[in-house]
Amino acid sequence: MAKFCPLFSSSKGNCTYIGSGESGILIDVGRSAKQINEALFNIGVDPDSLDAIFITHEHSDHINGLRVFASKHNIKVYATEGTLTALEEKQVLNDKIKYDTVSFSGTQAGSLLVTPFRTSHDARESCGYLVDTPDGRRITVCTDLGYVSDEVANSVCGSDLILLESNHDIRMLENGPYTYELKQRIKGKRGHLSNESCSELAVKLIESGTTRLVLGHLSQENNFPELAYQTTFSALSTAGAEADSDYILKVAKPAWEGKAIML
Repeated sequence: MAKFCPLFSSSKGNCTYIGSGESGILIDVGRSAKQINEALFNIGVDPDSLDAIFITHEHSDHINGLRVFASKHNIKVYATEGTLTALEEKQVLNDKIKYDTVSFSGTQAGSLLVTPFRTSHDARESCGYLVDTPDGRRITVCTDLGYVSDEVANSVCGSDLILLESNHDIRMLENGPYTYELKQRIKGKRGHLSNESCSELAVKLIESGTTRLVLGHLSQENNFPELAYQTTFSALSTAGAEADSDYILKVAKPAWEGKAIML
């Protein structure tokens, strides 16, 4: 049985746990090592049992606790070549941390097969991850992307569960306090996925067989959990999908308060 938990999900820090049997990984370590440790213990996971850490990109809300956490627990770090270079330049990686380039053919971490797919974001070489479990489940983390490319759509469709970015409501963003430059960055093709774009992909996902959707990386300034939920719920309803029958829809909070999702 697979276990999934978005421990933290917001612009202030991101970290997701995925496990199956005796194997477990983290995708991103964007909060302090102490906070990550506490969150893992709260869902019954010993940090020392983790097989690997996979990083999506080098922005601070995805790597803030990486150096301390990886060093303390002696966990190997994987990322794309471009992201590893950026982490080296930021001096996040050092000789106390084991790290390697993730393979686009898949990297084995315990019993989990982790495969990256390229995303469009204003980072060196950002990616999302597909995680295949021994019992044939596929869990996907797909956040921090300005738009849904063909590669993204082809990669994520067919997932059993997906953490999908629903970052902002376009109207809230346009009428909010951000500078013009920042608004353009967020709305651009290397920015973040809007509620509307998320909902469009969600329809394709449900049609491909996905049964569990978790909306994540919500902006705390340009979105509300209820608004993100309703946008995707409405799109799925219009497409003929029924909640709790065809799919389960949840919204990841900045700090997860519930139990891990089991598959």
